[in-house]
Amino acid sequence: MTSIQFVQLGVIVVMTLAAAVLAAAETAITRMTRSRATALAQTDPKRGPRVLRIVENLERDLNSIYLSVNIVQTIQSALVGVLAAELFGPIGLVIGILLNVLVLFVIAEAAPKTWALQHTERAALLTAPLIELMGKTLRVPARALIGAANILLPGKGLKKGPFVTEEEILALAGEAAEHSVIEESERVLIESIINFGDTIAREIMVPRTDMVTIGADATVSELVDMAIDKGMSRFPVYGENADDIEGVVYVKDAMRAEREGGGDSKVMDLVRPGLFVPETKPVADLLAEMQSSHNHLAVVVDEYGGTAGLATLEDLLEELVGEIHDEFDEDIPIVEHLPSGDVLVNASMNVDDINDELGLSLPEGNWDSVGGLVFGLLGRVAVHGDSVETEGTKIIVELVNGRRVVRVRIVNKEGSA
Repeated sequence: MTSIQFVQLGVIVVMTLAAAVLAAAETAITRMTRSRATALAQTDPKRGPRVLRIVENLERDLNSIYLSVNIVQTIQSALVGVLAAELFGPIGLVIGILLNVLVLFVIAEAAPKTWALQHTERAALLTAPLIELMGKTLRVPARALIGAANILLPGKGLKKGPFVTEEEILALAGEAAEHSVIEESERVLIESIINFGDTIAREIMVPRTDMVTIGADATVSELVDMAIDKGMSRFPVYGENADDIEGVVYVKDAMRAEREGGGDSKVMDLVRPGLFVPETKPVADLLAEMQSSHNHLAVVVDEYGGTAGLATLEDLLEELVGEIHDEFDEDIPIVEHLPSGDVLVNASMNVDDINDELGLSLPEGNWDSVGGLVFGLLGRVAVHGDSVETEGTKIIVELVNGRRVVRVRIVNKEGSA
């Protein structure tokens, strides 16, 4: 071997070791969660904060690591091919490629990544300086290459490069629950939090037909009687009709007024300003607005300015943690499984929720509830005994109140219900 070939061999060895270190660094930092990095920063004040900084700005350094791995492996592979061809001719090139694939997989992929998985915290602490160095050195080239890639993608791709989708997070949570890393209740909460961001006020509100309101000309004593009967602490106050909501009255204000001898005064004298929101408002934004404005309920308004329904703080929390029942709630199950295998369902239940609950595939459309689905498929006002069939599922109207479907029976013809 010539001196140049010895240099080439030395560079190949260095590149192989560098690829191994980078593989360990990539695995360690992608497996490091923010909570784990925070704990590491507390237990190791000297090196831990560096790991936490990397995890908090992962997209800033991770693409640089990907680029580093690509560069190192490309140089190593090219030099192996050149050296093998010089030493053994054409057959040497084939042998070199085969050996390189095996060596690179064992030494620079499988071994370091397995070690990083087994010793994630140690690997993260050891490789953090290298990750920061690569991040500073290759950040600009990495961004430029991502920008070039985005030009080729529909919608111009992503400015920050690869990311984790909601579906991947849900899959990871499901896998973690399956292996008892987290509790099933925690998995459900993670799914609820992710779905919370896609939910709008119309989907969680109490519809106008179910709203309990009081007229502005009612007396304070009448309000107190209604509060005792309904078990509620706040009531929307209407003027001429339900589309003319004047504001909200608090029962505690009415009780104080009655105690002071004002039982015959009008409810309108106690009205506080209400919170009015469009029915398309995301519930995450609505929750933040209710917190900042100190409101426990909001009047949901449709596109024509009419009252569509009422959203309460309890409705929002139930989207995250499930149904919350108090001593005033009627003990009527929303979903009731019958011995025959059929299922009785409250028609106001969201179509997505019933699909998740029963493993169905009821279609989505210009409706949110199961009752809306029945109306949409029938094309007319439903009566008791009406039925519709869709996606292998038969839905029978069991209870109607006026023109409103209250309860339905679901018969899954495929047997999943």
